[in-house]
Amino acid sequence: MPDISGFDISQTVMGTLGIEIVEFTQERVVATMPITAKTFQPFGIMHGGVSVVIAETVASAGSYLFIDRKLQRAVGLEINANHIRSVSEGIVKAVGIPVHVGRTTLVWDIRIFDQAEKLVCISRCTMAIIGVDS
Repeated sequence: MPDISGFDISQTVMGTLGIEIVEFTQERVVATMPITAKTFQPFGIMHGGVSVVIAETVASAGSYLFIDRKLQRAVGLEINANHIRSVSEGIVKAVGIPVHVGRTTLVWDIRIFDQAEKLVCISRCTMAIIGVDS
């Protein structure tokens, strides 16, 4: 995982859920996550909120490629998710593409796929660019 935070991610939601960023460019950010009991809702399938977590993780990490990290932070402003199909095992992959890179906002399209490359979720995340002291 690229160091964008300056602290140990093992103690974050990424570490808890096993999210790993495997591709990290301005054109595309890709993260993977194993499906385990930690990611389930009570019926043994991935919780929709976990889809939102990996989607915002991709958008947040990718947004740091477009800002001055000494003066700015990227924070989630809005996120939505359409859950297409359930997944109960294996590894999911979230692929984020920036669709708008502005001075104060970035908008990301994130698609989550199962191991068979079937679409699990489509998400859009808007990130706000704020000053470090904000």
